[in-house]
Formats: sequence, structure tokens, C-alpha cells
Amino acid sequence: MWTTFFKLRVFCCLFAVLMVVVLVVNITQVEYLDHETLSGTFIDSSGQFISSQATGISRNPYCGYEHQTLSSQERLEEDALLAASRWQVPDVDLVPFVKSTDPSSSYFVILNSAAFFKVGSQLEVLVHVHDFQGKPKKYGGDYLQARIHSPKLQAGAVGRVVDYQNGFYKVFFTLLWPGRVRVSISLVHPSEGIRVLQYLQEVKPDRVYFKSLFRSGRISETMKCNVCLPGSLPLCNFTDLYTGEPWFCFKPKKLPCSSRINHFKGGYTKGLLTAADSAFFQSGVNIKMPINSSGPDWVTVVSRRKKETDDLEVSQGSGTFPSGYFYKDQWRPRRFKMRHFNDPANITECLQRKMVYLFGDSTIRQWFEYLTMFVPDLVEFNLGSPKNVGPFLAVDQKHNILLKYRCHGPPIRFTSVFSNELHYVANELNGIVGGKNTVVAIAVWSHFSTFPLEVYIRRLRNIRRAVVQLLDRSPKTVVVIRTGNAQELGPEVSLFNSDWYNFQLDTVLRRMFSGVGVYLVDAWEMTLAHHLPHKLHPDEVIVKNQLDMFLSYVCPLET
Repeated sequence: MWTTFFKLRVFCCLFAVLMVVVLVVNITQVEYLDHETLSGTFIDSSGQFISSQATGISRNPYCGYEHQTLSSQERLEEDALLAASRWQVPDVDLVPFVKSTDPSSSYFVILNSAAFFKVGSQLEVLVHVHDFQGKPKKYGGDYLQARIHSPKLQAGAVGRVVDYQNGFYKVFFTLLWPGRVRVSISLVHPSEGIRVLQYLQEVKPDRVYFKSLFRSGRISETMKCNVCLPGSLPLCNFTDLYTGEPWFCFKPKKLPCSSRINHFKGGYTKGLLTAADSAFFQSGVNIKMPINSSGPDWVTVVSRRKKETDDLEVSQGSGTFPSGYFYKDQWRPRRFKMRHFNDPANITECLQRKMVYLFGDSTIRQWFEYLTMFVPDLVEFNLGSPKNVGPFLAVDQKHNILLKYRCHGPPIRFTSVFSNELHYVANELNGIVGGKNTVVAIAVWSHFSTFPLEVYIRRLRNIRRAVVQLLDRSPKTVVVIRTGNAQELGPEVSLFNSDWYNFQLDTVLRRMFSGVGVYLVDAWEMTLAHHLPHKLHPDEVIVKNQLDMFLSYVCPLET
């Protein structure tokens, strides 16, 4: 009996040891085969792994966008886009602060001054910049913003700036309403500051960093993530399988890549500038500071008709710049007649029996917030989503209206987004059937300002491809693109979200969606033309005008 019992104990012990060995081997094998792990490898746009030893490439930091495979047509387009957005920075040695552009010493003059101008006439303004020693500058490269406005009429429009690369700039305005019209010119950044911003864009694309929480059971690790990651540590590869959009996290030491829980903004890198470079970014000195006129800063404009009315009809002429203007705080596009939806019932009538999808960043989330606040029958459903993150859903059951908002995929600087809610806009568009009762609005720009333009071009290329496919299968679908907008700037914000960065993004976006069959809400010109201070999230009056334009595309006036 004791012999049998002893043999049973030995058998159980051996069986237990065998099970432990099998378990360890399986865990090791799973870790080894974890397809999301990337160590010493690069990924091309097809998702294939390419050995860095085979390519002979050694880069720091590692940037997924640098290893995409483009067709000849895509390469030509990208080269053209980069050329169109390339800023002419003067080829000069490092300049001390006292020799940089001083807006208080600079001035502008109205060139074609006259007793009066007619509506539709061109106004030319010459700007001459000086340094802090009062000496005229011999080179250009400054970033200026220009507008004409009539405060009493709550009217405003933007101007087109031409840099002659010799310290002189010419600004062209189209006079679009009668009355006393003032000219305002502002220095956003001196050329010396633009050089610093260019350097950061090219060399420090990871200056806004992101993190993800990895968790399994009681073990949790927080790792840094980005499109670009420095060093040679093993990486988790979260490149999207359908779009090829690259995204990476440093691999946790104890957990597999598949244990990622969420995504959130880690923070902003500090100490990016030297003391000398910091001098080019001073509030109240050389960031969004006005340039004064050396003479009159206003002109008188008269109507082309004998009797002025509130309904000003303006000839488009041969161009479409500016795309519109404010008059009595209402945006007036120059290419079509925009409706004004001042009553919630008008919006309900327009959106009845429609599904409205809003994709993008927080600037288009403002549209969701405005509509659910302004239209009482549009009731938001509580999906338990994090505040300001989403996804969000609102329904008007009586009128059969469905309104959805979803943020775009990384990079996105939100507080915390669950990993399973990180959806790319292109993939979402591919899941929409479309039709005459389907409306799509997209705003993707703000979270791409720190990266080289290739990252943004790739994202828009994927979105555009999905938009074209959607319009091919459902031509009556309405697709609207909201542009970026100007915002308030300080010394730190300028290094991450400068208007100069966003001006480049705006240039790329307009060119890439030209001729695609989408509508454009020109938030960029709206914020520059309006009298209110620039904000990342514009005030309600500007948001209302954006939505009036959006709804005018959905429900145009009968003609």
C-alpha cells in the first residue's frame, strides 16, 4: 500500500513539473511571436518588416513616416505639396536679437491711395520691416497676417501677403463693402523665429509626447508612444493594418504589446530653446504684434450702386481670394449665397431624416456641442465616454436625425482615449454606406502641427482615398472639410501650435482636396477676418457661422 502511494506522489510531482515547463515554454513562445513587437526593424507602407541591417539605415529618432513606399504619382504630389508650402527663409548667419524684426519700428503705407474706392476694387499696402536698432532689414521671411475691417459694421476680410525677400512686403486686399475700411497688419513671427520653428519641425518631431498604459492582471506599465521614438529599444508596432498609418510605443518590460489599455497625451518637452533663441518668442514684443501705419490706415469705399442695401452683391471677378468676408457679424462667402440658420426649427428641417457624421479633433467637436445645445429636440445619449473625448451620439427621434462625433486616430492630444476607440477617419469612412441622407464633416489638423509635413500628407492621402471611394459608391453623399484656424499664441504655444505651422497644414489641405468633390468651410479665413481674438476653439459667433456654411451645403437655397 505504501509503495503504491509513494509511486502516486512521484507521478503527481513529475506531472506538475511537466506542466510548469510547458507553461513557461508557451509564454516564451507567445512573447517571441507577438506580432506587434518591433526591435531593430522598419516597416514600409505595406506593413512588411524590413531589417535595418539589410537596408543599412540608422536613424535617431525612429520615424515610421520615413519608411513609407509611395507610387510615382504619390511621390510627385508630395514633392509638389512640399514645394508649395516651403517657406523662403533667408540664407543668413545667426542673427542676434537686436537685428531681428521689430514690429514697433516697422511700418506700412497704403500705396494706391485715393479720395475713395469702389466696392470690388483692389487695395495695395506696402510693409517695410526694421530691426530693434531701427535699421531697415535687407531680407524677408517674416510671417505676417493682414486684414481689413470696419468695426461699426462688424465687417472684416483677410489680405494676401507677398514677400519680396528684401525687407519689403506687399499686401493685396479686395474691398468688399462700402464705408470706412481700416487696414491692420500684424507680425506673427520674425524670420529669425521661423528658422527656429523649422528646426524644431525637422529635428524635434517628438516634442509633444504621448503615453499608453499596458496592463494585465496586477501588473501595469506606462510607456512612451509616438510616430517618432528615439533610441534602439524594442518597440510595439501599432501601425494600422488598413491605412498603414504608423504608430509605436516602447515595449513594456514585463507585458506583451497586446495588453495596451489606452492612449493619452504625456506632455510637452521643456527646454527646447537656448536663451538666444527664446528672445525671438516674446509676448508683447514679437509674437502677434501690430505693425503701425506711417500715414492714414484707412480708406473710404463707396457702393457701385446708387442705393446701398444690406444685401451686398459682390462680383467674384477672376479669383476666389478671399473666399468670403464678415458683414454685420455674418460670414458671406463669395462663391455662393449662404443661408443663416437662426432658428432651431430651420436646422431640424434641414437635417430631418439625415445621418450626420463628425470626424476629427476638438474644433469639429464644437459643432456637435453647438448643435446639441441649440437644437432642443437633438438629445445626447450618454455613452459613458470620457468628457471632451467621445465618441458622442445625439438623436432626434421625432425627426429621424442621427448625429455622431468621433475623434481621429493618433496622434491626438486628448487626456485619455481607450485603445479600442482609436479609430482612423479613413477606416470609419470605409464603413459608411452613404447616400442623399448621409452627411460627413471632417476636421483633422491641430494635432499634426509638430510633425514634418509628410506625416500630415500621408494622413490626408488616406482620408482622401476613402472620401473618393465613398463618393464613387454614393455620389449624393455630402462631404464637408473644415479647415484649421488661427489661435492665441505665447512663447511656449508657438513652439507646438504656431499659426505658421497651421498655415502650412492649411496650404496642404486645400491643395489635396481641390477638385475632389467636397465642400470647404473656411475656418482659417473666418478667424483671421473676425474682430474677436484668435482662439484654438473660436467663440460661438464664429462657430455659428461655420455651421451656417456647413448647413448651407447640406440644404442649399433653391435656385
